[in-house]
Amino acid sequence: TNGKPQIEDQQLDAEHELPSAGEKDEQQENTASSAPVHQISEVDKLRAERDTLLDRLARMQAEFDNARKRAAKEQQEYRDYALSDVIKALVPVLDSFDRALQSSPEKSEFHVGVELIQKQLHDTLAKIGVQPISAKGKQFDPRLHEAIEVVDTNDARDDEVLQELQRGYKLKDRLIRPAMVKVARSSKR
Repeated sequence: TNGKPQIEDQQLDAEHELPSAGEKDEQQENTASSAPVHQISEVDKLRAERDTLLDRLARMQAEFDNARKRAAKEQQEYRDYALSDVIKALVPVLDSFDRALQSSPEKSEFHVGVELIQKQLHDTLAKIGVQPISAKGKQFDPRLHEAIEVVDTNDARDDEVLQELQRGYKLKDRLIRPAMVKVARSSKR
């Protein structure tokens, strides 16, 4: 009818049959999309692995840098405070010089010589960072002072150091020995 020969429905062999145009496009899309999906997932997997490894590398570098800084700081502190045991042993010698100079008020040549030796020792210790703790007239500080006696008085402020019984010393910021002091307590309480 309308000029086209009628083709009877025939049973075609499915294996030898060519796909229709719509089927052909669909098959190409499936083939094309399945290969890139596999490739994309492989690329994504490699990128994720790379990102993980870069993150681990950055963390390890930061950890190494922190360890290096910590070791340098510990070495510096060791150098700074390695002398503290020696200074603790020298502090009684300084006390002996102080007592010797206080006991003899005369200005003999021997007295002047002892003063010079004491000054030389103080200057040498000051060069390495040893400082005496000033106490008399200061406010009592339990971090720097050790109260041996508390005196009731109206002549001084409450918690003022009245007398230094034994000088205290610091090595830079570290306390070597606290100053032993008498502290005022106001009797107006």
